[in-house]
Amino acid sequence: MDEVLFANAHPSMSHMSPDFARVFGDCIHMTSRSRIAGSGTLGWDQVSANLVEPGENALVLHSGCFADSFADCLQTYGANIDQIKAEIGGAVKEADIENALQAKKYKIVTVTHVDTSTAVLSDIKAIPNIVKRVSPDTLVVVDAVCSVASEEIQMGAWGIDVVLTASQKGLGTPPGLSILVASQKAIQVFENRSMPVTTYYGSWKKWLPVMKAYENNSAAHFATPPVNTFHASLIQIMQGSVSLKQRFKLHQEVSRRVKKAAEEIGFKGANGMSALYFPDGFTASDIVPRLLKKDVVVAGGLHASIKGVFVTENHPYRPH
Repeated sequence: MDEVLFANAHPSMSHMSPDFARVFGDCIHMTSRSRIAGSGTLGWDQVSANLVEPGENALVLHSGCFADSFADCLQTYGANIDQIKAEIGGAVKEADIENALQAKKYKIVTVTHVDTSTAVLSDIKAIPNIVKRVSPDTLVVVDAVCSVASEEIQMGAWGIDVVLTASQKGLGTPPGLSILVASQKAIQVFENRSMPVTTYYGSWKKWLPVMKAYENNSAAHFATPPVNTFHASLIQIMQGSVSLKQRFKLHQEVSRRVKKAAEEIGFKGANGMSALYFPDGFTASDIVPRLLKKDVVVAGGLHASIKGVFVTENHPYRPH
């Protein structure tokens, strides 16, 4: 991790300079992703504004409270929303997805791969198969903020149209980058819109030419990127001694050890994080301050229905 920290402390440079054009271009070549200054939340705006037009239908698969936020974002841009809500701690059933797709035509289906509020891991390999079979024109969008680089994602092979994430979790770099990759099918949907995009900063009309320019190691301007975060991100990507397959295995091992240790001290328990339920009689206010005194950082539950009875802990593997 020292190399990543040092890269983040790299002397700042102009985002229009040839040196930075190479850094940005290398990031795009290595990940095939667009990178925009912002949090993972900006990915919701990009999808909602660029791929769904006002009045079109979106199906949101709900395995935790981040699905509510994605639905709220879609509604903000004028989409008609239906949600299929799983029981707390569970994923949406495949039969329910199929029934919903048979009942109505949807422009997109969204799913949170790992919902931070519940730690539920959804099956993003099975869901595109259902969509392709029942409603082949519908786009499959995966919110992978909590899963990229810690859970397996085969976007092309599995038929996923959009994967959105951020820089600070499994990728192991500082926060500040909204990262999104779109299939050619999704780009064609964007290009064939009948109405103008209803966002300015997140408009692909603005960003696609910029990404294409940097991909060719040529600088372009729309908005200033966080150049040092790009340096840190590139260094992390280039740490190639650990393959993705090895990285997933190491995440699984760290996850197993965390859960085993938690169970041994009375907790009841996704590779990149754990949701640990307190023993009977304890709440977040009893546990979290004591852990902080020992420099153990956890977050109280986010889900309104269970926020007082569990904590979430991110434990991504960091290559050395």
